Amino acid sequence: MAPVGNEPAIKTGRPNGSPEFSALAQASILIIDDEPGMRNFLMRTLGPRCKFVEQAADTDEASRKLDLNRFDVVILDNIMPGKNGVDWLAEQRAVGFFADAILITAYADLDTAIQALRAGAVDFVLKPFRSNQILNAVARCLDRVRLQRENYILRYALRASSDRTFLRDNLIGESPAARGVRETIARVARLPTSILLTGESGTGKEVAARSIHSLSDRAEKPFVPVNCAAIPADMIEAELFGHIRGAFTGADSGREGLFLYAHGGTLFLDEIGELPLPMQSKLLRVLEDRRVRPVGSEREVPVDLRILFATNADLQKLVEQGRFRADLYYRLNVMQIHLPPLKDRGDDVQELATIFMSKLSMQLGMPPVAIDASVRAALASYDWPGNVRELRNLIERTLILGAFPDDFAGQRSSGQLGAVDSLADMEQRHIMAVLKEVGGNREEAARRLGISRKTIDRKFALWNV
Repeated sequence: MAPVGNEPAIKTGRPNGSPEFSALAQASILIIDDEPGMRNFLMRTLGPRCKFVEQAADTDEASRKLDLNRFDVVILDNIMPGKNGVDWLAEQRAVGFFADAILITAYADLDTAIQALRAGAVDFVLKPFRSNQILNAVARCLDRVRLQRENYILRYALRASSDRTFLRDNLIGESPAARGVRETIARVARLPTSILLTGESGTGKEVAARSIHSLSDRAEKPFVPVNCAAIPADMIEAELFGHIRGAFTGADSGREGLFLYAHGGTLFLDEIGELPLPMQSKLLRVLEDRRVRPVGSEREVPVDLRILFATNADLQKLVEQGRFRADLYYRLNVMQIHLPPLKDRGDDVQELATIFMSKLSMQLGMPPVAIDASVRAALASYDWPGNVRELRNLIERTLILGAFPDDFAGQRSSGQLGAVDSLADMEQRHIMAVLKEVGGNREEAARRLGISRKTIDRKFALWNV
């Protein structure tokens, strides 16, 4: 058994301010051991350093506490009356338990180690041990989980969004519309209120969501963006809520979902109007209970997070059409922030074009292209169906080609634009030019323009093309 008397000063080999030990202050730990002396020793070691530490004298009590709370790490004795730690851990993994587990034991035989690894233990500490050993083991678990989640979130964000990073946390522009949005964000960011961000595709709803997160008291915790329209309907529940091993074909291991990855921080559900109806009812229950049930699991897991929503659709119309649940609509539509289209933001388009030109030229390693008077006039007169995203893509394409497209800038040789009534023609020429660049691939053209494939289809129907 570990020493529990006059414990020497802790020497960890790491600075106290290291990321590993900083994470301890926010950690929730469950200690499971039938020996009161060991539980007391671990409570004295971890209690002052962690956010929340619970203890259980046996596996039955531990199971009850897992039903009530979410823990980052479980410290588990192997030899206990009734059921040993390894068997209990294997059972918990099978019903939906994802936290890291550290097995403590006085018997260091190879069979026990193999069984522990198969049951899902991530570390193995031999009795007797000192404070620094268990602290290092817990810190390693926290650091491993942090890196795993950050890696998954970053990979997911790269898949889900084509935006670059340099405008993600800033809603740029001095137009009255942009200032009004920033002022509203500043007022609501620190409140726990649900927020629905509305506006056309490409207006910066994710930028606004990131701004809300960065100004909130959750700013140091994860921000997890989810594009509900980008996840196949048959996979969205597992992506959001997680799943246990064997829950469906191909589920070779269990995994926490995006709700649990966002624990403590902010989950941003974009394109919420595309969420399938069966998932809408499950999301409503999560909003009300703040608990998620991984696919195949018998246990609901409590979550602490803020959820922001966004849509470019008219949810009220979707409710009337029976495609969106009315109770979910009223539950998430507590506070609505509308992101104005770029055509209604006046000179913001000039400022954004200049910023994009500067940032993208450095990113691509290409010289900036001059934004002359004819281009500025075209920027001001163009309707921008793809909004800020289309502007950004135009600047990137211009840098690659070395000049603005002639069909965008108008009659550049004479410095004159087309007739005043040619805005629709300009839009059509621009879309057709992008389609020509991609060999007629509408999906790719929509991606480059920053609009949806449906928008291109509607335009073609309007043009009788």
